[in-house]
Amino acid sequence: MSERRNQPPVLRLDPSDPLVIATRDLAPGEAVGLGGLAPVEPIARGHKMAVTPIAAGAPVRKLGQIIGIATRPIAPGQHVHVHNVEFRPSAADHGIGAHRSNLAVLPDTQAATFEGVVRADGSVATRNYIGVLTTVNCSAQVARMISDHFRLSGELKDYPNVGGVVALTHKSGCAGGEETEGNYTLRRTVAGYARHPNFAAVLGANRTSFPD
Repeated sequence: MSERRNQPPVLRLDPSDPLVIATRDLAPGEAVGLGGLAPVEPIARGHKMAVTPIAAGAPVRKLGQIIGIATRPIAPGQHVHVHNVEFRPSAADHGIGAHRSNLAVLPDTQAATFEGVVRADGSVATRNYIGVLTTVNCSAQVARMISDHFRLSGELKDYPNVGGVVALTHKSGCAGGEETEGNYTLRRTVAGYARHPNFAAVLGANRTSFPD
């Protein structure tokens, strides 16, 4: 395979790496574009060459990750391989969350804030919508028409604190039977939307009541 033109002779994969990777076979003394640093011995394509001194016993990094421990001092320009680097099992504790600790609570003057709405029940909202919820599919179109009316008419401009009128519809309802698991799930879901802090008010188009 022919060498790619304009390809650099070496690559440094991470700024913290003490080595570079040869993209082709390098000869001793060959200029590789590292400010005068050159190989002091042959470096085969794909192999590693030190660019900073690595002390014996120091970790050797590639891609910023430790790949081994230097078994002897390695000088810039030398070949970095199994003759001077070995793998040693880490004694570090890799248990997930082993060193977790809670940070101290910031004082109120430094705490992050946002523009929210505190509801009467203590819940906090980030929006101020009026919801039109349907318990049956029969009223879905009406709910969407109500929402579209306020979205298109511009009438809400007189109520700057109202973010919009939102229709939340579905394709279930009376045909599913009242005493069924599907109906219970639907009622809990609709009730959850109705209680959401982002709804300042809710209009229900329904044939059944919300659960307590």
